[in-house]
Amino acid sequence: MNIEEKSQEALQKPYQELVGHISTVYTQGQTRAMAAIHSCLVETYWKIGQYIVEFEQQGKEKATYGTKLLENLSKDLKILHGKGFSLSNVKRMRQLYNVYPISAMPSHQLSWSHYVELLKIDDDLERNFYEQQTQLENWSVAELKRQKDSALFLRLALSKEKEKISQMSKQGHIADSPSDDELKRLIMRQIEMENDK
Repeated sequence: MNIEEKSQEALQKPYQELVGHISTVYTQGQTRAMAAIHSCLVETYWKIGQYIVEFEQQGKEKATYGTKLLENLSKDLKILHGKGFSLSNVKRMRQLYNVYPISAMPSHQLSWSHYVELLKIDDDLERNFYEQQTQLENWSVAELKRQKDSALFLRLALSKEKEKISQMSKQGHIADSPSDDELKRLIMRQIEMENDK
């Protein structure tokens, strides 16, 4: 090996390290930028929900319905801003504000897509469980859907082996389970029995 080849080889390792450092910093920057966008979007949608609720209620305790407000808002805002204002999205924005009042604002760790999935859960306790787990385990939206579909909350609520089921969920295992209605009845029966003690 001549001197020039040795020189090239000596430069190769520091160069590869440079490429690695730049790649890492760039990827981290992209991740932080996306998190900031998601956070800002959730905050914006929450504020839009607040405006809708306050407009609907017009200072009253309850809203007057039958005005087609959401349909009209969806139509007009789609013209101004595009597809982000579908009727279902406008309804979810309003729901986001109602479910997360100012004292319980949504987490900045989750995206709007996470909240759309969470808002589909009617039960506050169950929704809070999935929200906390999504944050703790850094679940993607697809993973959140998978865990909801596997009835993780209900399985844990019924199980005496909570740690085992929690570990299985982290590994991606979906256990066969009875229907949601059956599980809810079992949970209610278990809660009633514990209250009777």
